[in-house]
Amino acid sequence: MMKIDQLSLARQLDLVFKELDHELSGLDSGVVFVQIRNNVIGKFGIRHNPITGRDGQMDLDEKGLNETQRTSFRAMALETLKFKRNWTHGEISYDFTVRQGMILVDATMESNYNMASLMIRYPRINTYKDSDMESTS
Repeated sequence: MMKIDQLSLARQLDLVFKELDHELSGLDSGVVFVQIRNNVIGKFGIRHNPITGRDGQMDLDEKGLNETQRTSFRAMALETLKFKRNWTHGEISYDFTVRQGMILVDATMESNYNMASLMIRYPRINTYKDSDMESTS
């Protein structure tokens, strides 16, 4: 059996979109997010509010992304991975909406770093040489 960390990030993202395909078919806007740790997608999902209120009634909007729009969305999401540089932990959010029959996607990449892991790579020297303060390392 193959482990998830043996799959490329692009293949993992492709699997995410296949898993979310049915849900996306019922939405015409929202945010798809993927949380990444060590270049492995953990948590993923969609933030949306598909219930629309009009004239005192709450109705579920029946329209959503068609198959062509979902395929285009997946292709654009995979294309954004080319802009990911040198980070292994973070989140990518894809804000999507349909306007005039076309899907529009804005991607936001958030890299996360951990100071504790940096301390392993950098030598512990006194960073306060010009003052009376001493390093706590």
